[in-house]
Amino acid sequence: MAVEAPGLRERKKRETRLALSRAAIRLSIERGWDNVTVEAIAAEANVSVRTFRNYFANKAEAIAASHVERSMRIADELRTRPTDEPLWDSIADAVLAQFAGGERSGADSEDDRRWRDALRLMLAEPALQGEVVKANAAAQNALAAAIAERTSTDATRDVYPQLVAAVIGAGTAAAVEHCLRADEPLPLARVLREVFDRIRAGLPVP
Repeated sequence: MAVEAPGLRERKKRETRLALSRAAIRLSIERGWDNVTVEAIAAEANVSVRTFRNYFANKAEAIAASHVERSMRIADELRTRPTDEPLWDSIADAVLAQFAGGERSGADSEDDRRWRDALRLMLAEPALQGEVVKANAAAQNALAAAIAERTSTDATRDVYPQLVAAVIGAGTAAAVEHCLRADEPLPLARVLREVFDRIRAGLPVP
């Protein structure tokens, strides 16, 4: 019997984690935080509750996992960029690639406004905020590892990869929060591009 390659097994595990996380986010936005159970999330992702428990302890952890997965994909994308490309060009493109097509903030319909309002409420949940703090740490480590490879530095001994990873996280979070708080819908891709253009320029005073 052929043995499944570790890379494929890991890929399938990441796909399952992401499917559960997206189901948890979607249901929490549509139904409200208190009206979503682990059983409903598992059913939405077409897996058993036991499978859910194999990946996550609760729905807050499942929701926060999307942030970690996105950062891992950004790190994966960064590793494929040309080594002679300016670092912040590579970073901006890697980040934008993970948000392209997934934003709803460019439209101005009543459904989109309700979706943004529900997302704000979900992100304000204390239980989720605690998991987001943990997710931020995991995301930063994943990005720092890719930055270290790209810059021939050490993610555990050198401050540079951790600093750059922290800036990526802060810049992305600022763009998302800016879009969520805007009175009128804003295209997230455009705001992200502006954020990383400003970072690349050294954050000059406007």
